Amino acid sequence: MRRLRLLLALLLAPVLTACFASSDGTTSSDDAEDGSRLRVDLAFLPVENLSPYGSDGTILSRLGVTEGLTALDANGAAAPALAESWRRESDRTWVFTLREATFQDGTDVTPAAVVNALTYAAAAKPAPAALTGVTLTPKADGGRAVRITTKTPDPILPLRLSSPNLAVLAAKAYGKTGRVDPVGTATGPFELTEVTGSSAASLDRYGDYWGGRAQASGVDVKFIADGTARTNALRTEQADLVEAIPVAQAATLDQATRKATATTRTTSLLLNTESGPFKDAKLRAAARAAVDTSMLAKDVYEGYADAGVGIYGPAVSWAEGKRSKPVGRARADAPDGTSITLATYDNRPELPEVAQVLKQQLEKAGFKVTLEVREYSRLESDALAGKFDAVVLARNALVDTGDPVSVLAGDFTCDGDFNLAQLCDTDVDRAVAKAEASADTAERQNAAMAAEARILGTDAVVPLVHQRVITGVAPSVRGALLDPYERTLVGLGTRR
Repeated sequence: MRRLRLLLALLLAPVLTACFASSDGTTSSDDAEDGSRLRVDLAFLPVENLSPYGSDGTILSRLGVTEGLTALDANGAAAPALAESWRRESDRTWVFTLREATFQDGTDVTPAAVVNALTYAAAAKPAPAALTGVTLTPKADGGRAVRITTKTPDPILPLRLSSPNLAVLAAKAYGKTGRVDPVGTATGPFELTEVTGSSAASLDRYGDYWGGRAQASGVDVKFIADGTARTNALRTEQADLVEAIPVAQAATLDQATRKATATTRTTSLLLNTESGPFKDAKLRAAARAAVDTSMLAKDVYEGYADAGVGIYGPAVSWAEGKRSKPVGRARADAPDGTSITLATYDNRPELPEVAQVLKQQLEKAGFKVTLEVREYSRLESDALAGKFDAVVLARNALVDTGDPVSVLAGDFTCDGDFNLAQLCDTDVDRAVAKAEASADTAERQNAAMAAEARILGTDAVVPLVHQRVITGVAPSVRGALLDPYERTLVGLGTRR
């Protein structure tokens, strides 16, 4: 088992230039006192009633509510969570041994409960991003084990199961209506006790958590899309932890309260390849040629970002040495007044400014641009439906599975469930499939970069900047988890 874990770590872990840690360099402790409640302001409003299957799954993970069979360690490798160990039984079958744990409704975490949770996730529509292109069948195997069989060999299954979308909940979480209710049904150190629409939520410490006793007695959460309002809440001591501090507001905070974390998040311009003007590859090439990414990194992000070089940025350190030139790019054609609609969202305050700069650059190149800015929950469905010609999106390439190949399948293949570019290209699908099938470390990385070159060659995506996320941390707070994958924020040792 130890040898298998080492091989998995070498195979699956993107080597990051930074790893998540508490904001004061401490680690969590089990000898917790009855600490105060934490006040946390998050940037993204729940859009799916806090179902784990979509973007809300990351909200639950960041707040310490949900867990899966595995987790990501600081180096991006699969680590034990509800499963204390696992082994690969054959090329399509893995066996996971469960630890002793309970759900927050008092029932035990059993193989049957895990099978139930994974069966619901596998049947969810749309499919969770971590399961894009994957068919799995879980079965109970004795009193403490779950056997998971995949339709085709999946060398990264333990890493895939770390996804926030594949959280394991108690049986009563899964209703007949298809809605999944995480209130009081998860396994993490904090129990979701109340949800007030899309504006607030309350969490209490879960006293029977298998990992020990959380140091904070609870968490009071506000969902605030406005970045200035979030920053002001920290400045006026109305919040203890604030995610996604706008770059423009960072200088207004004391240096000790703003924590910049290098992440695997890339902000990109996604062009609609299925309908509208950008169905023409030559016009996509013209849009790409019009963009000056160095200006965006320097001026808009004020140094809290690097100019876009690819789907994977500097935080995935192995990628740079393996990156090759885009394959198959079309020759740019003059826009000659072509009208396009460019959309983005304001939960990340830099994005409207990025979009405004892009509007100017594209208009200088000859496009006529209509800019549309919404709150993310009001934008996502239309973007997924291809109702815009172009979208500016900030996307953490490793948040869904921790695997660098999975984001390519989810975002850029014909069957991808987060394909905002509406891309369906035979050569891209073939390259991504080759990467997905690769098990050897170097082979998988090389295949991923070859697929990236194919995707960039379509000009369906124009990488703009690779972000450093700024988290606001009050001076009284200890143990905030600053995570390059942006999956965690509050944990056992987070307190004030």
